[in-house]
Amino acid sequence: MSLKSSKNVETNVYALDIEISAEVFEAAQNKAFAKQKNKIQLPGFRKGKVTRKVAEKFFGAGWLYEDALDLCFSDAVEEAVKEAGLTMVGTKSADVKEIGAAGVEMTVEIFVKPEIEITEYKELKATKKKVEATDEEVDAKIKELVERNARLVTATDRAVESGDITVIDFEGFVDGVAFEGGKGENYELTIGSGQFIPGFEDQIIGHKAEEEFDVNVKFPEEYTPELAGKDAVFKVKLHEIKVKELPEVNDEFAQDAADCDTVDEMKKSLAEEIKTHKEEENEREIESQLLEMLAENVQGEIPEVMFDNEINAQIRDIDYRLSMQGMNFETYMQYTGMTMEQYKENAMPLAQKNVKVRLALEKIAEKEALEITDEEIEAEYAKFAEQYGMEVDKIKEVVPVDGLKADMLKEKAIKFVRDNAKVTTARKPRAKAADKPAEESAE
Repeated sequence: MSLKSSKNVETNVYALDIEISAEVFEAAQNKAFAKQKNKIQLPGFRKGKVTRKVAEKFFGAGWLYEDALDLCFSDAVEEAVKEAGLTMVGTKSADVKEIGAAGVEMTVEIFVKPEIEITEYKELKATKKKVEATDEEVDAKIKELVERNARLVTATDRAVESGDITVIDFEGFVDGVAFEGGKGENYELTIGSGQFIPGFEDQIIGHKAEEEFDVNVKFPEEYTPELAGKDAVFKVKLHEIKVKELPEVNDEFAQDAADCDTVDEMKKSLAEEIKTHKEEENEREIESQLLEMLAENVQGEIPEVMFDNEINAQIRDIDYRLSMQGMNFETYMQYTGMTMEQYKENAMPLAQKNVKVRLALEKIAEKEALEITDEEIEAEYAKFAEQYGMEVDKIKEVVPVDGLKADMLKEKAIKFVRDNAKVTTARKPRAKAADKPAEESAE
């Protein structure tokens, strides 16, 4: 395979004249025949036993040309693009001029990575929220700790109250017939949680452990068709009533729940935890603001195919994550009621932003001569290995160095933009001046 010529025919489009040699094309035909062979059955031959020469006499000399070209097309284009020193982002068209025993001659038009300019990326202005931990927020965290450290105890001397956790057996009947999915044993139901249909939980209130009773309910109209709007009777046996026993907030609680000596120390620790979380949120918000500005500051004509590629990558990622839950993207689309066209239309703004941000960061890395050293790459591989509990060599097998380097360079460019940004802290407006802009202070 070889590149005969390359020519810039329009903005971001190159025409490549490519030649596939007779030897390469012959090998591709042999491979195509091997894939077809077991499906071929001709008179006088058992299925899968016919030779290529005999098949060509029957089907014609060029019957494998299309399949063979499909097999070697991508490699031919990739090699030609590399030889031309271009970065391809998509294929526009392919025109086969000659195809036969002598090989293939074709012209392929490709979209190339655009040459963009980034107008501003230093001293971009962003704002962040003031970081503080209020007493209310600290109290809410303590309440979380109290709930987390609560223990369940069995109530033996009283009836069910709202908020209790009950352990019940139940079976539902409509017109005296048990229905599918209406039975459970030793089911833990928190009264007031709204887990069951309206009216069910309320009718458990007032009963004591080991009582058996009926619960009469009416299924909502929007329920499943076979039960919607129907009256039902649930036979219920109440086994146990559990209540939450909340710990007292004292120094002992602080030691057990927060590894602090006193309640005051616990409050200080929680306040720091809240502020750290807010700082992290601030950094994410600052980065989001800066990336938004970078996208807006990109100048240049970007091939539409780059946005399409971004959306397709997004779909593949969603499909992969859905596969972990036993679903696929097609089923997901059926649940949402969206067509693929609607999905792509909705996804386009984010795709455009992502592509522009990526191009901007690559341009900044180029302009600022940012580099990733071999030592940094090895350190990143080591970090992944520790994170996933794998050997470094195994990580290298699944994480290509070029992709890793590109991601690291992008992060370095983001850090450069952040380090050179002008970030101010927005303050709440003073009382009696709500109509005035909020004050800001420099970082």
